[in-house]
Amino acid sequence: MEKLKMHSPDLTQANVDRIAELFPTVITESLDVDGNVTRAVDFDLLRQELSDHIVEGPQERYQLDWPGKRTAAFAANAPIAKTLRPVREESVNFDTTKNLFIEGDNLDALKLLQESYVGKVKLIYIDPPYNTGKDFVYRDDFSVSTHDYLTESSQITEAGEKFVSNLNSNGRFHSDWLSMMFPRLKVARSLLAPDGVAVISIDDNEQANIKELCAEVFGPGNFVAQLPTVMNLKGNNDQFGFAGTHEYTLIYARDSSVLTLNQFPLDDDEMGDWEEDERGPFKRGAALKATGGNAPRTKRPNLYFPIYVGPQQQLSLEAVPGWAELLPVTDGAEMSWRWSKQKFLNELDDVIIVPAGSSFTLYKKQRPALGELPSAKPKSTFYKPEYSSGNGTAVVKRLFGGAKVFDNPKPLALLEDLILICTSGDSVVLELFAGSATAAHAVMTLNAADSGKRSFIVIQAPEETSSDSEARRLGYQTIAEVARARIRAAGKETAAQGLLDGNWQDIGFRSLRVDTTNIADVSATADALGQRELVGMVSSVKSDRTDEDLLFQVLIDWGLDLSLKIERGGGVREYFRIADDALIACFSEEVSADVVTEIAKLQPLRAVFRDSAFKSDAVRINAEQLFRELSPGTEVKTI
Repeated sequence: MEKLKMHSPDLTQANVDRIAELFPTVITESLDVDGNVTRAVDFDLLRQELSDHIVEGPQERYQLDWPGKRTAAFAANAPIAKTLRPVREESVNFDTTKNLFIEGDNLDALKLLQESYVGKVKLIYIDPPYNTGKDFVYRDDFSVSTHDYLTESSQITEAGEKFVSNLNSNGRFHSDWLSMMFPRLKVARSLLAPDGVAVISIDDNEQANIKELCAEVFGPGNFVAQLPTVMNLKGNNDQFGFAGTHEYTLIYARDSSVLTLNQFPLDDDEMGDWEEDERGPFKRGAALKATGGNAPRTKRPNLYFPIYVGPQQQLSLEAVPGWAELLPVTDGAEMSWRWSKQKFLNELDDVIIVPAGSSFTLYKKQRPALGELPSAKPKSTFYKPEYSSGNGTAVVKRLFGGAKVFDNPKPLALLEDLILICTSGDSVVLELFAGSATAAHAVMTLNAADSGKRSFIVIQAPEETSSDSEARRLGYQTIAEVARARIRAAGKETAAQGLLDGNWQDIGFRSLRVDTTNIADVSATADALGQRELVGMVSSVKSDRTDEDLLFQVLIDWGLDLSLKIERGGGVREYFRIADDALIACFSEEVSADVVTEIAKLQPLRAVFRDSAFKSDAVRINAEQLFRELSPGTEVKTI
């Protein structure tokens, strides 16, 4: 029994708890005045979290450290002047789908998703470069000028990100990789739902480092499991000393105190001891005669009473002529039942009667949760024959007509099981390093199997395919193109196999691309501009951007879901209507009073216009007045 504290609350510890929730990376260990280990705040790291520049001044502490860590932490918090541009021609079912495919650097993409998806993602699956000496990893560098950065770069993506080969000969072999992963994990954590999880596939090269890094980012108390995952049962004989059969699957919770993981449903071959009655499946549970120190009748006298068993193994708590009397006795010692008389009366149908010599033993019928099928907890060694890496390759080859367009894709069955364990039927799944987009494929097949409404967000950089690869031979210039093609093919296959069973399933995706902001740079002074440049400064929007480009930047800025339904309104399709008028956006070059009136009468929650669309201050004031009169609750802004 707990004692009353008899003192006022410990506000310091309460404040530490609040800081830990916001910034788990700043929580460390320290010694109190008695030499006991206690939780503490690393104020150097907290200063970094609250600063817009790199803070120097390390102090001695227990932590994972490496050259460049402070720069990596700064990279996580640094703002970016970028947006997501929709690419309809690369999409499938653009107007109806809830799924997103984002092409670009995943750190940029995560930052752009922060407001729209904060606390909404149930599962983030991370299959990063394994840092084998052959991989390429991102290098995030905010400290050099654009000119110096491009000069230094030997490979640059269309979006301006540099890839560097992280060879074993590089003295920063692990540091480069950690600097790449740290900001991505930090930003990804903010997207997780309170009961969300991050699942990371990794091998021995960085397993120890990523575990320490996750402990820092998510908090050590949110570690769930490190699962050796068997991918090659025969073993890889190329490895030194031992033929490697597995890699690892790390699972970290956003908040382990509220996390619930699902179990594997049992198939017919695994039902074993399970039986079925009129109420559904059951198996033999615990014996109803108590054991242990509190079992004797003297300690629980109210739970010592006779039960009567009939010739057809019926039960009664009242004596019936000819029925056997059963008492909770063990080796002549009077014990007790686990259930009271009333509970027996209420649950007679949940008792199993098993003959035991001249007497009987009573057991409880163990049933699965209401509405669920018998299931089993996943094992800590993760293995099924379907998890073979060869199966991952076989699925992709099937989808691409036998061509091997991607090396070492993750097995579809592995991702299906991870998603099944970690999500519910309407969860959002984010795949951070999409590769061949196995997670997106798995979301579609699971939805088809259980009529779920899960949606996916996959992110893949436009990394070039090898010049001599099968993918390049088929015309795929980048891994992102391969991933989109795989999702299209998987969607068609899912529908063609009849898995939808008459229920509509989402097999589409909105394709978005990370790009520079839609807003033109209008910060130059007048004396720095010539006559031609002045003409271009009239509008704050770049000349090559469409109204739909502007719409998606507004969705990002306002923190709205990027998969919301988009409709057109107005007699000449003059404005966008989003999600039953959660937002109306009008980007016409010239907005008439009639259009403003029409939009205001719809009483949207939010409305946005081009700043340059109002010919004068008087026209702008008139528009504001119309909203005050017709829709005073609307938040009105311009770009």
